[in-house]
Amino acid sequence: MFNVTTKSMEWGEETLTLETGKVARQADGSVIATLGETSVMANVTFAKEPKPGQDFFPLTVHYQEKYYAAGKVPGGFFKREARPTEKETLTARLIDRPIRPLFVPGFKHEVLVMCTVLSHDLVNDPDMVAMIATSAALTISGAPFMGPIAACRVGFEDGEYILNPTVDDMHQLRMNPDQRLDLVVAGTKDAVMMVESEAYELSEAEMLGAVNFAHEQIQPVIDLIISLAEDAAKEPFDFQPPDYSELYDAVKAAGEDKIRAAYTITDKQERTTAVSEAKAAIRDALTEEQLEDPNLGSALKKLEASILRGDVVKTGKRIDGRALDTVRPIVSEVGLLPRTHGSALFTRGETQGLVVTTLGTGDDEQMIDALNGTYRSNFLLHYNFPPYSVGEAGRVGPPGRREIGHGKLAWRALQAVLPAPTDFPYTIRVVSEITESNGSSSMASVCGGSLSMMDAGVPLKAPVAGVAMGLILEDDGSYAVLTDILGDEDHLGDMDFKVAGTENGITSLQMDIKVAGITPEIMEKALAQAKEGRLHILGEMAKALTEGRQEFSAHAPRIETMTVPTDKIREVIGSGGKVIREIVETSGAKVDINDDGVIKIASANADSIQKAYDMIHSIVAEPEEGKVYKGKVVKIVDFGAFVNFFGKRDGLVHVSQIENRRLNHPSDVLKEGQEVWVKLLGFDDRGKVRLAMKMVNQETGEEQAKEDAAE
Repeated sequence: MFNVTTKSMEWGEETLTLETGKVARQADGSVIATLGETSVMANVTFAKEPKPGQDFFPLTVHYQEKYYAAGKVPGGFFKREARPTEKETLTARLIDRPIRPLFVPGFKHEVLVMCTVLSHDLVNDPDMVAMIATSAALTISGAPFMGPIAACRVGFEDGEYILNPTVDDMHQLRMNPDQRLDLVVAGTKDAVMMVESEAYELSEAEMLGAVNFAHEQIQPVIDLIISLAEDAAKEPFDFQPPDYSELYDAVKAAGEDKIRAAYTITDKQERTTAVSEAKAAIRDALTEEQLEDPNLGSALKKLEASILRGDVVKTGKRIDGRALDTVRPIVSEVGLLPRTHGSALFTRGETQGLVVTTLGTGDDEQMIDALNGTYRSNFLLHYNFPPYSVGEAGRVGPPGRREIGHGKLAWRALQAVLPAPTDFPYTIRVVSEITESNGSSSMASVCGGSLSMMDAGVPLKAPVAGVAMGLILEDDGSYAVLTDILGDEDHLGDMDFKVAGTENGITSLQMDIKVAGITPEIMEKALAQAKEGRLHILGEMAKALTEGRQEFSAHAPRIETMTVPTDKIREVIGSGGKVIREIVETSGAKVDINDDGVIKIASANADSIQKAYDMIHSIVAEPEEGKVYKGKVVKIVDFGAFVNFFGKRDGLVHVSQIENRRLNHPSDVLKEGQEVWVKLLGFDDRGKVRLAMKMVNQETGEEQAKEDAAE
């Protein structure tokens, strides 16, 4: 019934297995990849005919984590998987980016890739397994895919690169100072296709070494996929790229001069208008048959690309007149918004981000329910890209894949320099509102986010800046690396290479390419050129702010932390939360208690924080023998007075210890409710507290010398 093909190999410390032929046999390609006990099923289907008039490649990738894979039941009311989580969205983008450029140019058939996590051993991250399964499924599907690719994750600890570190090793790297890198690399046999990383101030050489290490480690996986395809691949789909050379010649003759003239205009809006007018003029010069040709859009884009790319490589001059390694003019401003905790406006050429920081308490942390467990995050970064930022009137809706991806890139770049939660116990939310865009708004979010957090008083280890690099690679091997690319250079170029970091090193690197891979030589040049650009941008940012402010906004909460023994937590909370509610109501502060005994006390009022601190301290601390305390008389008896002196703790002042004279009855000098100063003498054999008043000055609370007390 089944025609099963299975291939296995030892990869790192685990066994990698690819299997096809048993499940989802009606899909064009279906592979279950297993690493350790983590299994992902990838299913590929593609339309056998393109949609009429479609001038783009409609590839869709879905990645789904099923809770049953880790033996869990989903949370929420409906108890089933709902809209994609951030991890699922980011992984879908991770898979999409290296496979999209490898489809044969001109292939416009709809392609659907669906990856489903079937089993998760909580050791091997399913995202890498999903990328390998996708590559294998595409390779055997018969689709015109110029793969295969493979992917791996790389860690960096004690100067050594680590292949496929465990989920725990990569979890919340900021809390793990020994682990300095979370790098994902995808590539073909000959070249690197995609890079995504979170790093902790790695040098350019260390980062390049990690990429090269990854490319070496994926080679056996590519061989395994080829071996599977040799036994199980379907017949290649009969696809011939459309020949529109005659149409292209007509388009070029009708409007090359007009397009070239349009691209000499430096202002984006004026240039966009001129390009549109040039295209309209070209269409006017074409025949009806040529206008109806579905390849017209491709011909127009090819003309644009040839003009822009050829001029840059030949002359070294770009659309806006800059040299290849020049960054556009930068203006940095902070403290723009009066009621926010921190704000910055970062403008680089025609790209601008208004970035706002809000400081919150432990209650504001984000709870993340993942396959590998539930955890909290105290750093949030949200990126918004409204249509007006590019002069358009478009639909506004919830964050899309692009916004989630750009926000995560900025998050990775900035979180490497955040202070430890124990040193800065705030929840930090950064929101980047892109108000103008013409090239790398995600890097503007990094720069603006760094300034905004410093304006809010966050003690960053160092400021962070980011820059987007581009590449134009010609057929003859000549190339140009561009610093701080424009939107058109991104759209018509071959690479989007974003590098963020401090003066000391890289904190995030993301690379996407549109050609079949780039060489280590090109990547090394891009990293070196990016470092120059990053240092220049940091210098421009320093004109506004160089470190976190010493004073918080008047509207920001103040948070103090204290640590109590874990066996005292129950006493602070009280039965049914009675004690903690009383502390909050009496002090007016917000109190958050962690299971590890760390207590965060938050309020805009310093007195409220101190009051809550003193109340908690009195519950968990033990009174010290020989120390003087202020107390209140709660009960008078014949032999002395009971005084409440330390939180809810009472002690007896014997009648002989009240004054340095004989008293007939304690009520001669004391009454209930009276405040007195007492000294803790110690504890009797039964643990009862013994207090004394006579050696303490009742006005000042200072202990008197013995001779003074005797007078």
